[in-house]
Amino acid sequence: MALLHYFHLIYLNTLAVSASTSTHANKLKLITAIIALLTYKYRSHAVGARRRNDLKEPKGAVPFLGHTLLMASIPGTELLDAFFLKNYRELGPVWSISLPGIGRMIQGDTPEMVEHVNKANFAAAKAIREHSNEGLNREVQKILDYFDKAAASGSEVDFHELMHAFSLDAFGSWTFGESFGCLENMGRKVPFAEALNELLEISSGRLVDPIWRLRESISPVGTNVRQNKAVMRQHIHRIIAKHREQDWSDPNKKSNLLMMYMEAKGVDGQPYSDELLVDTMMTLLVAGRDTTSEAMSWMIYLLHREEADPSILKMVLAEIDDVLGDNPPTHETHKKLKFVEACLYETLRLFPTLPRNLRRCIKDDILPDGTKIYAGDYFTWSYYAMGRSERIWGSEVETFKPSRWLAGERSASMNKFNPFHLGPRQCIGQGFAIVQAVTTVALMLKNFEVTLVEPGKLPVYGVGITLPMACGLPIRVARRT
Repeated sequence: MALLHYFHLIYLNTLAVSASTSTHANKLKLITAIIALLTYKYRSHAVGARRRNDLKEPKGAVPFLGHTLLMASIPGTELLDAFFLKNYRELGPVWSISLPGIGRMIQGDTPEMVEHVNKANFAAAKAIREHSNEGLNREVQKILDYFDKAAASGSEVDFHELMHAFSLDAFGSWTFGESFGCLENMGRKVPFAEALNELLEISSGRLVDPIWRLRESISPVGTNVRQNKAVMRQHIHRIIAKHREQDWSDPNKKSNLLMMYMEAKGVDGQPYSDELLVDTMMTLLVAGRDTTSEAMSWMIYLLHREEADPSILKMVLAEIDDVLGDNPPTHETHKKLKFVEACLYETLRLFPTLPRNLRRCIKDDILPDGTKIYAGDYFTWSYYAMGRSERIWGSEVETFKPSRWLAGERSASMNKFNPFHLGPRQCIGQGFAIVQAVTTVALMLKNFEVTLVEPGKLPVYGVGITLPMACGLPIRVARRT
């Protein structure tokens, strides 16, 4: 009996092993089938994105990852030309990519599509009126004093860096009624400015990194983000607290944008909380500093580069001398500097300070050309590609031609390209940005001759949400005689 029992145990064990082996094999087959099915499903687009056979796509998509590897293979400094402009010319104004963690992104580089997304089919809160004060003139005077010293010593000036410092100070005067002290501390670190610089660089990297949350959670980057945000938020909280201590009953008090927000009330009839005020001010500062400073930098480059038409600078100087004369500028002065303002808009066409943008679709829609876009998809466009489109601007698209923004041509041009957006999405700082750029450039050129250190070299694009110059813009200045 013992022997029989022994063989019975062996038989049962054999059956168990056989069943276990069969189950294991079935699991492998199931897993293999699932992988094969998913690979087929996502054979040409990213996980989480909808397959779209009706849209053109750049070559180079891979299973599961979509166009991630393609975008990662292009240096950030070349992305605008080597990706967005290249695809515009090869695929036309409407094309698409997919990225894991982001989904489907539909690129639509036509004026009609951009208007549809920003104006005709977008519901948003009302914008506030533009507001500025005499603080701008104080900040501009600091630049002129800085140029005086540079002219006397014959030293080089990094105009790009100088404009970043100036714009943050000027924007601080407009929003808070006080400067950040960047111009007085040129060459030294200003904590608020350093925090802003690093956060902008990190934010730019997130746009092409679908696993940025994971990367930042296991690296020092996440800690840096929290620390830099704390520096900025604490600074603004201090300014809000100081404003609350002021005597608001004085009708002659000097107003600034923060005061306007503090006096306003939300839809519930209650004043805005300090946290919301901080969020709003940070958004305005981030949006306003780099865009204006880089616009002025690219404008000075276009006016003074080796291939520049000398008659344009001559017309600029003639208008500045005629309008400004010996009088200090007022808030209305920029309206008389029509050709200078036209140069600014033409600069933004060729070197838009926000070269690409996106909106997230919240419900299914159909774009003006009939393209379907679904909830969760992103609509993206590139002002950089549009500004270099012969379809939009004609044969003189590569020419720096400020006259296209004068008189009756301006309305037509604004319909084709509006760097300050349209409708509810229109930039609330547009008025101040134009006044700042036009007035500042006019006062600089009225008092100083500018020479580029490398007039024949196109500045290398920096990596960012905006369009910075990676190595700055070295210039020399001399007093105009």
